Amino acid sequence: MDFYAILDQVIDLLQQRRRVSYRALKVQFKLDDESLEALKDELIAVHQLARDQDGRMLLWTGEASTTPAPTIVQSAQQEVRLEDQRTPVEPLPSEPHTPEAERRQLTVMFCDLVDSTKLSSQLDPEEYREVVRAYQSACTEVITRYEGYTAQLLGDGLLVYFGYPQAHEDDAHRAVRTGLGILDAMGDLNTRLQQAKGIQLAIRVGINTGLSRWT
Repeated sequence: MDFYAILDQVIDLLQQRRRVSYRALKVQFKLDDESLEALKDELIAVHQLARDQDGRMLLWTGEASTTPAPTIVQSAQQEVRLEDQRTPVEPLPSEPHTPEAERRQLTVMFCDLVDSTKLSSQLDPEEYREVVRAYQSACTEVITRYEGYTAQLLGDGLLVYFGYPQAHEDDAHRAVRTGLGILDAMGDLNTRLQQAKGIQLAIRVGINTGLSRWT
């Protein structure tokens, strides 16, 4: 299973149970010691969603998960009886509908590292975190230059909006220029990483534009 798929499942598990032992994680996901340390590093240092307790377990420190309200299921016979007992009600006069959402043109860009799982296995957790932070910093500098909005940091991925919260007439062009600028920035970053750590980073960039509804 992909490392980040395991990370997502552990986050869901922590939200539900609030605490999980390292031994249980190793058994459940068949983790070796190195993978467990990388997982702890992502949860504790990178995403700050958990903390270590006594070197034995993780405690959830993120936002509490919301539990959906229970659904009431009725049998067909109960529905019929309720329908028979229901008193007809005169409909209220219709009122002009007030729009609850705004339609706007939105351009979305997603950028992530290629083969990040392989890269994480080549470096120790501290070095890997430094590399990811340097990559994110290089991307963020270009995104800010073209007034993009970083909506989410998803592990080694960045989800960026152009057209929200601030709209421009050329948001689609800004997104394309941002993607090209990130590629240029990666060239400079790779030069430094090749000299310091003997590694090269590769990225994927995807861009899409369309109408979206915003409340």
